[in-house]
Amino acid sequence: MAAAGRGRDPGRRRHHSDYRARPEGRADRLEAIEGPGQLKKTIVLAYSGGAQSTAGIQWLADHHRADVITLTLDLGQPADLNEIREQALSSGAIRAHVVDARDEFVRDAVLPSLKAGALSDGRYPMSTALTRPIIARQLVQIASLEKTKMIAHGCAGRDAVRLTRALKTLGLHYSAIAFADEPGFTAPVDQGADRVDANLWGRTVGRRGDDGSSPPPDASFTLTKRLEDTPNQPALVDILFERGAPSGHSGVTMTFPELIESLSTIAGEHGVGRLDRIKVRADGTRTRALYEAPAAVVLHLAHGELWRYVSSESQQRFDMAVSAAYVEAIDRGEWFDPLRGGIDAYVDATSQQMTGTIRVRLFKGAARVVGRQTHV
Repeated sequence: MAAAGRGRDPGRRRHHSDYRARPEGRADRLEAIEGPGQLKKTIVLAYSGGAQSTAGIQWLADHHRADVITLTLDLGQPADLNEIREQALSSGAIRAHVVDARDEFVRDAVLPSLKAGALSDGRYPMSTALTRPIIARQLVQIASLEKTKMIAHGCAGRDAVRLTRALKTLGLHYSAIAFADEPGFTAPVDQGADRVDANLWGRTVGRRGDDGSSPPPDASFTLTKRLEDTPNQPALVDILFERGAPSGHSGVTMTFPELIESLSTIAGEHGVGRLDRIKVRADGTRTRALYEAPAAVVLHLAHGELWRYVSSESQQRFDMAVSAAYVEAIDRGEWFDPLRGGIDAYVDATSQQMTGTIRVRLFKGAARVVGRQTHV
């Protein structure tokens, strides 16, 4: 997701759907299975355009004897959404929705998590997990529009639990199908070494068969430069916060999405934002995850510095527990639980004093605070 290519297309529609008739022969086959006069079931599928979700279209149609309608969200990923929509239709979907959810994502998920200081293990931005509540909410909205209570997604393992729980919290009457974990579904063979999830907040790269003993390949990174290719002069950015929310940098007021894109470009140019992690799965196996989040790293650094500058020691101790609870809510799919809403209310109240400017120095892969000032 190259930073230079993530600007907004003013002509891109907020919500687009397309309909294509079912391939000849399929209707007759299903009518014979279900019998004349029976109502056809409809499933709304979260669709990324990847091999697994594409295989899921036909599997869901056959296994559940249903029409499949896809939903693809624009979350800032570097993908041709028109091409993804056409792929869904050619793979058997009867209708394909594409929704621009970038503003919703940064406003309703990224910003609250930043204000709460939510970093997994105190270090890693949760760029992928933060998309799940937005995906869940949009799935429910499209399911309501399509007058169905059946929703499906291709997440597996812990990620499936996360998304399914969010869906159940939004509506107990919805049936959530995690088809990748269902008996009988065979995942397509993928020879690629990396599994990539990208959005405005960052990229997550899952490395298959990588034990972390060697440096990650440079090809795994697209937002940040190698240290040897970065400038030999540092960059200084002054990040402005108003009541805990970032509102611009270096004297320029920006919307939050604009600020993310600008900082991603600047920090990425200086090699800032690469993180390397070994994760232990529930079955005890280890997997390597690479994170690339230039803007997230810089903004969390600056926000944390301003928070420490204006908060008492007792508040800081309490807020560390608050941040940990927020991370757990994100990780467990409890975004729509009352606890998370209560934490947001507390964070908003204690953020009223967080208006100020933090100066950050970016140089050779490192981001360091070199100045701070409050405006209250």
